[in-house]
Amino acid sequence: MTTQSLSVGQLASLSGLTAHTIRFYEKAGVLQPASRAINGHRRYLPADVAWIEFVLRLKVTGMSLTEIKHYAVLRAQGDTTLQARMKMLKLHRASLVKKVQQLTENMGGLDSKIRTYKLLISKSKATR
Repeated sequence: MTTQSLSVGQLASLSGLTAHTIRFYEKAGVLQPASRAINGHRRYLPADVAWIEFVLRLKVTGMSLTEIKHYAVLRAQGDTTLQARMKMLKLHRASLVKKVQQLTENMGGLDSKIRTYKLLISKSKATR
């Protein structure tokens, strides 16, 4: 059974990234260097799609590129780094919990101000 490989364009299409970004991630060490076809073009595996999806999840949740690179280095070192990777993810998750709490508090403040404006506007309309 052979595994279907993907071109950089196909990987870009599947991941929502640009080919340029994929090449950048490879150069930066976030993505393992791709194997090459006979013509020299990069060839990626389905596992690379899953990895990029995870990298994007880290990025969207606010993990810095430096931290993502560090995580990628640990991942490349194999199972001996499982504890270190779990620790990184737990710390990142804890920061997300704090951020969600802050956002929820701030959203409550905005909701309160919106209610105040609605009341003021309705009173203004009633006095016209």
